[in-house]
This record gives sequence, structure tokens and C-alpha cells, in this order.
Amino acid sequence: MPSIDDGGVEKNFFLISNYLSKKLSKVAVITISKKYQKNLDNNIELITTKSKWHDKIGRRKKFFIALFLLFLETINNKKVTVLCFQANIYCTILCKLLSIKIIIRSNTSSTGWSQNRFKRFFYKKIFNFANHVIVNSEEFKNELLNEFNVKSTCIYNPLNAEQIKKLSKEKINFNFFKRNTLNIICVARLNEQKDHFCLLKAMNKIKDKIPFKLVLMGSGIEKKKIKTFIKNNFLSKNINIINFQKNPFPYIKKSDLFILTSKYEGLPNVLLEAIVLDKFIISSNCPTGPSEILDKGKGGLLFKVGDHNSLVKKILYFMDKNKKCRNKINHAKKRLDRFDYSKNLLKYNKLLLKYL
Repeated sequence: MPSIDDGGVEKNFFLISNYLSKKLSKVAVITISKKYQKNLDNNIELITTKSKWHDKIGRRKKFFIALFLLFLETINNKKVTVLCFQANIYCTILCKLLSIKIIIRSNTSSTGWSQNRFKRFFYKKIFNFANHVIVNSEEFKNELLNEFNVKSTCIYNPLNAEQIKKLSKEKINFNFFKRNTLNIICVARLNEQKDHFCLLKAMNKIKDKIPFKLVLMGSGIEKKKIKTFIKNNFLSKNINIINFQKNPFPYIKKSDLFILTSKYEGLPNVLLEAIVLDKFIISSNCPTGPSEILDKGKGGLLFKVGDHNSLVKKILYFMDKNKKCRNKINHAKKRLDRFDYSKNLLKYNKLLLKYL
């Protein structure tokens, strides 16, 4: 995992790594993001560089430095199995050249880059060289098979519901949400993939219809543009941007409604976490994950990607149909068993043992 940030993929990476370190005789993590070492169990060997400035370089450079470290580690020891979370194509090529077993975990739908012919060609050719491919949703599994003829195994993101509930009880000094107001939260990186402008356009249309407060939790390259939109549309009193929080759960717990407007995902952890905290969800029906999590709309509301007018209707539906929405929340909670922490981590262990 060459480049680690604050997000759902990273949460899964730490959970899986720490679990495997208790089940296998030796687990090592290769990363250039040393500042996240504290998130790894002490018995995990950290393979990284000595230089501090490497932590600040771009993601692509981190990929190649991490690949070089992998090469150095394995050139004289072929009795290893690589579980790759990032830079899958490059890592697969290196492992095949070194005759090393590799298992790929693909995290995000190809929708975000599938228009790139170069990537499509290499994805189709290289992924079939891997010993095994893991994906995090059945929809994603079907996408890989139909689009790229790549066979894969679906292992859902491990969800630790009890830990989420426990963390949600942490006291926070946060008074933005108000009574007799629709309190909405969106937890996502501020980038193009998450399509915050779909949400902002919807809230701009709804501002004269219902009183609301919206929290955007996250950071990213589109923060300045988002702030400009909020200011130009006189939404500053209604919308608050706060940076990514290590523990977002107390904020989610204080909200009434969780909204996700992504253009594409893999299996968005944040929707699972919102369900654990008894929140109603409105999400874009993006590839892949939201429809699967919300059981095709039985556990929440789905709208077409980028359709802010449809999102407005879904928000008004939530305000008007309280009982029906309560039933959808209950349905979503009943279906959470699919993502059970222990059940899905055990699947990782069983799969890896086949290649050790």
C-alpha cells in the first residue's frame, strides 16, 4: 500500500493487515506513508524508506519507490505472497517477472477510468496474470467479468459495528446542527469523484422550501470551488465544511440524513457506518456498491448519478414519508450481517492460506 491517505480503502487496509498479523507467522507492510505506522499492530514489520521527505511526494512516485522496495525484499526470497491494495498493474508485472504469487484487491469500480483505452487494455491483460483477484461487491465482480473477462472473488468490507457504536459516543463540541431543522451530513473527499456539486445544486434549490443544515466532512482539491459555490449562492449559514475527522461517527450520529453523491465507488464504507448509526441514506446509484448496500432501494433511496433534481425529490420524500423511511432503515440494518467484521476477515485468511 504505497500511498496511504484518510479514507475507506485505508480503513480496510489497516483492519485486514492487523487481522492477518494475528493469524499468519509473518506479515510485512510496504508503504511510503510512514506517518500511519501507529495504525498498524506492533508485530507487523514496516518496510519503508529512511528519508522523511518521501512522505510528501506524489502518489505515482510512491508507487515506484514501493515497488523497488518490494523488489529488494523478494529478489532473494521467493517464498512470499503479495497482497496488493494499490498500484495493482505495476505490482502484478513485477511479481510475475520474479515468479512471486500475488493476490490483487481492487477497491474501486473501473467507471472512473474505463474510457482510457490504454488502461482498459492493460487492466484486461495484466489482471489475468494475478493468482487471485479480490473485489468488495458482487456488482463489481460482475463488472470485471463482463467488461474485462477477469474472474474475481467478492469479499465485503469488514464492518466492526460495535466499535462504530462505541466511537459514536465520544463527546464533541459541535453545535452547527439545530432542532426543527433537517440536519444532513456528507462524509467524502472533496474531489470530482464524490460530485459534491450535485449535492450543492440540490440544496440551493431546496433552501427556500425547508430549513436545513448541511455538513461536508472532508478535504481535497475541490474545496476552494465548493466554498465559492456556497458563497455565491448565499448558503454560508446553511452549509459548513469541516476537515476529515479521525472519528466521524459522533457527527454522523447527530445528523438526520446521510447523503452520498459519488460518480463511482467500490463499496462505500461510509454508507455501512451510517446504517450502523441508524441513519437514513440517500445515495447516487453509482457503480458500484450503493445499490447493493441499500438492497436496490429497499434500505434507502437511490437517484441517478449527477441528477440533482432527482436528489431534491428524494430529500422532500424523506421529509414527508417518515414512517416509510423508518421501515427502510430497519431493512438496511437487518441486511448488515453480510458485512460482518469476523465473517469477512476470516474469508481473507482462508483465501491467503491457499497461496502460502
